[in-house]
Amino acid sequence: MVPRARTKPTPTTRNDGVMASNYAGGRIPPHNDDAERAVLGAIMLSANAFSEVTEVLRKEDFYKPGHLVLFDAILSFHQEHASQTIDLITISQFLKSKELLDLCGGMSYVASLTSDVPTTANAVYYANIVRAYSLRRTLLELSGKMQADVFDESQEIANVLDETERKMSELQSSSGTFTDKYQESSILVNKTVDRLMERAKHGNKDGVKSGFQQLDEMTGGFQPSEFIVIGARPSVGKTAFAISMAIDMAIHRKIPTGFFSAEMTSMAIMERILSAEARVDSKRIRSAILRSQDMVNIIDAASRIYEGKLYIQDTPNIKLLDLRSQARRMKRERDIKILFIDYIGLINPEANPNVPRHEQVAEISRSLKALSRELQIPIVALSQVSRDAEGKEPNLANLRDSGSVEQDADVVILLHRDRLADMNAKDGKGTQDSTSQVINGFPVQETKVILAKQRNGETGIITMGFQNQLVRFVELERFSGS
Repeated sequence: MVPRARTKPTPTTRNDGVMASNYAGGRIPPHNDDAERAVLGAIMLSANAFSEVTEVLRKEDFYKPGHLVLFDAILSFHQEHASQTIDLITISQFLKSKELLDLCGGMSYVASLTSDVPTTANAVYYANIVRAYSLRRTLLELSGKMQADVFDESQEIANVLDETERKMSELQSSSGTFTDKYQESSILVNKTVDRLMERAKHGNKDGVKSGFQQLDEMTGGFQPSEFIVIGARPSVGKTAFAISMAIDMAIHRKIPTGFFSAEMTSMAIMERILSAEARVDSKRIRSAILRSQDMVNIIDAASRIYEGKLYIQDTPNIKLLDLRSQARRMKRERDIKILFIDYIGLINPEANPNVPRHEQVAEISRSLKALSRELQIPIVALSQVSRDAEGKEPNLANLRDSGSVEQDADVVILLHRDRLADMNAKDGKGTQDSTSQVINGFPVQETKVILAKQRNGETGIITMGFQNQLVRFVELERFSGS
């Protein structure tokens, strides 16, 4: 007997109390009664079937209320009497003791389940059929709720879209088994050693490399689902640091990279990228006083950027809901591997104006962390540090507006540079105190890159170089002797 979908209406009530005939516009929701019966019968005939089926199904996956009650009772029996065998007699007695037998259809119906099983060997196959129909019903319920929400004008349409998108993402993630299967150490250690050997042979490909060797050696690259925060006082170079990494990822290594800017326009960002990539003074680009060689360098750089994989969103005062929606869209359409956000303080959480600012920032931080896990990519968010850090090295406590940012972040990178160095270098020439090197004809201001937190690794300080005229960061050790 092959389980088939039931098409005739049944006079039963669904477990949520809605009559089947009134559900989905009068149509019977997708379900397969034969598969549900076969699963339950197999469990009462085979101990192996129970362990295999419970890796696939939850009680809510059963459509018929009696089947749901029976499956739930089987789970309860196993929990209370783990040493006893699950079979027709033990389950029937358990149902009687809990006064559940009638809810399951009576003794004759429960007994008939074991006689209807073609073979217990196909228990997982039957369970997957039940699970597939359950997902169809969930999708049907979600579409019905979305329709009701659309007609409910008291709800903001942006909230309806975001909630629908989130639930669709959850549904897609749950399309397989609902729990992660345990793994034996003997199998896990072999997989781990194979992974380590692969890394030793080809390098660590798990994370997205920042493009700065010392930083990558400390972090192993930015890992999927990580929330990375880059903090600094204004004008120290947060955006320049992020753009420098994005250039290496998207343009030099062709890694699909998303960049959200709530502070600068996409054209302004592109001017910075052209300045850094073409090595043309950003002031000359802004003022349009370009030499012939500058134009040659810009055109060459433009061709490289054209072939890159950088996607920029420049919505000012972007709403948190819109940011999440656009990030999902970038992931879906461009398969971005990393996302930069400039910066946390300019994201609009659309919270009640009476809600304290630190709570608003906490909501943004939690949401970005959750988004990184949902999309399974690293998200790098820029953040200002408080005035308390002016003139001295910042620390985790200086992250502005909320301690939640520090708590949610997997990695925190803080930038620090002597303000006197900035003042001395405004003319582009620098002084002996402010400029330790000249690289590619442009002076460099030493900047501390402080790895203040790393959930899964070491912390420490790296000294890098900031080229103010090119608005870019460079590695000093790489150019030692230049």
